[in-house]
Amino acid sequence: MTKSKQQRNLMWSLPNILTYLRILIIPVIFYMLYSRNIIYSNYISCFLFVLASITDYLDGYISRKTKTTSEIGRFLDPIADKLLVTAVLIVLVQTKFVGKIETILATIIISREIFVSGLREYLGNFHVKMPVSRLAKWKTATQLFAISFLIFGNNFKNRIYNSPWDTFLFNIYVVGVCLFLIASILTIWTGKQYMTTAFKYMKDNK
Repeated sequence: MTKSKQQRNLMWSLPNILTYLRILIIPVIFYMLYSRNIIYSNYISCFLFVLASITDYLDGYISRKTKTTSEIGRFLDPIADKLLVTAVLIVLVQTKFVGKIETILATIIISREIFVSGLREYLGNFHVKMPVSRLAKWKTATQLFAISFLIFGNNFKNRIYNSPWDTFLFNIYVVGVCLFLIASILTIWTGKQYMTTAFKYMKDNK
């Protein structure tokens, strides 16, 4: 098998297909979050977000098990993760889907992602890699869980009567806010770790 043919095969490997799927789901989630007039739009958008989040785990797991890593996979996977989280947070804030506290936390998370991406781009010019730490993976997982809970539990805001289901949705939303706070703390901490690594390189190479 020639090298070019092997690269084409890797491009359409299952892990990469899952990454492509995650990116393609994002505009659909966008539409469902904006379309409040569609019945169960919140639940549908939550389901799609969870589905996209699962592909984030699966593509890495399958890639490691089958040893089908590729350059395009290494390039797109972190971008797909950041697109999913950042895009959905922007919609949640813009549509007032979340409250003021969650808006502040969302701003922190988005700002950190932009900052770390800038650091990676800067260090990439010197062929210096910043591998994803285990804590950063926990940060991403916590973010995905938090956003899922926020979307699903948000339905209690649109109801005008009390019921056990309303109480359940409210509790889900509160759990989402708590997870979102934890994710924000992890976001700041991991951002500090990356910044320390980058600044150490800058200092050593003046």
